[in-house]
Amino acid sequence: MLNRKFAVLMLKIKSLDVLKIKEFRYFVYTRLILTLAIQMQITTIGFQVYYEYGRNELFLGLVGLVEAIPSIATSFFSGHLADIISRRRILIFTTLALLLGSAFLFFFSSPDFLFLHSLGVMALFTIVFVFGVTRSFYSAASPAFMSQLVPRNLYTQSATWNSIVWHTGAILGPALAGVVYGIGNENHADWCYAINCLLFLWGLVFYLLIKPKAIPAREKHESVVDSMKAGIKFVFKNNMVLSALSLDLFAVLFGGAVAIIPAFTDKVLHLGPEANGLLRTAPAVGAVITSFLFVFWQPGKNAGKNMLWSVAAFGAFTIAFALCTNYWLAFFMLLMTGAFDNVSVIVRHSILQLMTPDNMRGRVSAINSIFIGSSNEIGAFESGVAARFLGLVPSIIFGGGMTILVVLGVNRLNPKLRKLDITRL
Repeated sequence: MLNRKFAVLMLKIKSLDVLKIKEFRYFVYTRLILTLAIQMQITTIGFQVYYEYGRNELFLGLVGLVEAIPSIATSFFSGHLADIISRRRILIFTTLALLLGSAFLFFFSSPDFLFLHSLGVMALFTIVFVFGVTRSFYSAASPAFMSQLVPRNLYTQSATWNSIVWHTGAILGPALAGVVYGIGNENHADWCYAINCLLFLWGLVFYLLIKPKAIPAREKHESVVDSMKAGIKFVFKNNMVLSALSLDLFAVLFGGAVAIIPAFTDKVLHLGPEANGLLRTAPAVGAVITSFLFVFWQPGKNAGKNMLWSVAAFGAFTIAFALCTNYWLAFFMLLMTGAFDNVSVIVRHSILQLMTPDNMRGRVSAINSIFIGSSNEIGAFESGVAARFLGLVPSIIFGGGMTILVVLGVNRLNPKLRKLDITRL
């Protein structure tokens, strides 16, 4: 019996075969480095907006909205572009743009360049706006490019490792920003942005090490408008894809409490930036734990059912977080939100990779970015506004409750999702 269990374990460990692909490893390294830099940068901007400009929760929400608007506005075109030109080239240029943005933020925040300080909080919002545009192109090209690096039978494994490195970066980024920003009870945003610059440069080098890939063949030549319409039509005609995207969209839109963690840490837990940075990593810690479990246990016949239950649990633990007054209990509740949310993330990525033709991956990735990526920022705005008018704790409880209602609604509208078996896709 013991030998049989060991043999089964070894068979599951063969799922690590995707890491034997050198260019996928380069992609994973870059994903980790860029996520670390991006999370560190957006956390630092949040610190500056909150601690240096009036401790206003609404400002934290506005950061999300200012990023989401340009991201949504350019996403359809970025998806079209990712299907007709080199995805590697898009990733290289977007990484370079992020590097230049961090360099500006370094000079803006440095005490040696006081003349830039007169630009005030609008300088931060301007960079966030530019970052939103950049992110739309990066988000459209990155998942599509990853699919070109691995064979189809390893798509779920690539999605799992992509999730592991993203959430690892999401853990380290805010924590590092919190530690560096608050060193010596002073604000060191410039130090954070200097580290960002080095990380973006490092990520750029890894992208350059990956060889260019062929541009996917197009079935027919379409205008830009027709191309974008085709991507939208594909998503809305595929009930499984639409249901998976909708679940995550509304869960993050209503249930995401990450954006107002600085206010929660300050006004409920009565702690400073260092504690805030660590607390912000809690969902990512839970997500990494889930991701490693998925290395050995792949979502299969019960993928749809697991997805529904996990999003409902995400909403329940969000409500539990709102009721916490102890720091470590709050950390645990946020950890659990991340753990359950990541089940949905991995299943959704597997569905998108397995059900999307290669010549449409850019457009579908862009729509995924609108549904999921931008919902983080719009959700941040919703959280900020709700906290302003409902109160901090009631707004988080409201968001968790709405998430659970969304699960019930999706389950009713698409009962086939409960029976989803991704091993047959």
